[in-house]
Amino acid sequence: MWPICKWRPFKSWFNRDGGEVFPESPSSQPRTAELDQALHAVGFEFDLLSPQKLTGHLTVTEICCQPFKVLHGGVTAMIAEGVASMGAYIASGFQRVAGVQLSTNHIRAALLGDRILVEAVPIHKGRTIQVWEVQLLKIVPSASGDNKTMLLSTSRITLLSNLPSSMDVKSFEDTVKKYAKL
Repeated sequence: MWPICKWRPFKSWFNRDGGEVFPESPSSQPRTAELDQALHAVGFEFDLLSPQKLTGHLTVTEICCQPFKVLHGGVTAMIAEGVASMGAYIASGFQRVAGVQLSTNHIRAALLGDRILVEAVPIHKGRTIQVWEVQLLKIVPSASGDNKTMLLSTSRITLLSNLPSSMDVKSFEDTVKKYAKL
């Protein structure tokens, strides 16, 4: 397992409106490890899981950087698809989902050490197709303690959401239900 940097200059997380707080939780890393090992491997942590919204955060470490010390675009795409897939899985009533299209626009770079907030919301939740939008936002601290965010990337993910699940994934469904706000 790769080492994950625990640089934590802030006491809590704020959404892009500066209101809702996502407190750091010692249980969030085991949660992410149980839900998505690939996201966990790059240091991503889920904060909120629901059919209406998913949030999480990441500190940009060398593990998820290009050689130029900026967040790798492939990691951005992996986070977007992973978070959207989890949202679609929950929103579909725990039916198996599969991504069929991913489009990411990179607006600005995230540098080594930056703290990133991830927010995913459904655009369309149909019986067979779901479309989710995922935004990566950089937390910009200010002297007044009034943290702001800057848009780093926006992704749109289209997923099939009516695929049959085998009984082999029943334990995964139970794990997701343990953490999701349904």
